Amino acid sequence: MGKIQTQFRDLKSQGKSGFAVLADPDKIAPAEMQYLARLCNDAKVDFLFMGGSLLMAHQMELCIQRFKTESDIPVVLFPGSPAQVTPYADALLYLSLVSGRNADMLIGQHVVSAPQVKASGLEVISTGYMIIDGGVQTTVSYISNAQPIPANKPEIALCTAWAAELQGKHIIYMDAGSGARKPVSAEMIQKVSTHIDIPLVVGGGILTPEKVNENCRAGANVVVVGNAIERDPLLIRDMAQAARAAATEKILN
Repeated sequence: MGKIQTQFRDLKSQGKSGFAVLADPDKIAPAEMQYLARLCNDAKVDFLFMGGSLLMAHQMELCIQRFKTESDIPVVLFPGSPAQVTPYADALLYLSLVSGRNADMLIGQHVVSAPQVKASGLEVISTGYMIIDGGVQTTVSYISNAQPIPANKPEIALCTAWAAELQGKHIIYMDAGSGARKPVSAEMIQKVSTHIDIPLVVGGGILTPEKVNENCRAGANVVVVGNAIERDPLLIRDMAQAARAAATEKILN
């Protein structure tokens, strides 16, 4: 088990929650990464996730390098395609879209990317990736040609997560998608997190520190925020603090 997977598992076993900033290399310039790194350092962010559904600017490696000049925070690739694999990161979420029925996203892209991933030296974290209906078609649902899990069907989400866990996935990632109108509900998070033994990552449509805190209290082990921070990077501090506070609030309640 690698260092970052161990961090995920420790958060799960200790009933704590981490906070990850998601940076899309198509939406942030390399020159901005050092400022982002300083904000993340000051807020004690746990992880920087890097990736996007598309990759048009071809500046991901430079973004990671600039970030690492200012920060030791682990950089975890959250790739939208095999092209988004680089040894400059620390780990890779090796995503299998278990909520869909598109074989290319379950295994096809993995066959294509396997030689590059093996050669990269990255810590590989096998991830059961689940798209949850966020109230609008998102880029990831369009690109993957996958129908999301209905937002009001937590039992389907749980059975999907169980299937991924039984297949040996290291973590579950439930995502309402970038630009979602509705984030994954606390009810669905709690339903899944309390019945699986592997860590749960949640993202998509999370706009406020209060929502970060709610998701953590419901059982998310890592909460990921991207769009809201793109609009207001100063949210990073309050959102990271909200994630850390959740464990204490669960004990008090």
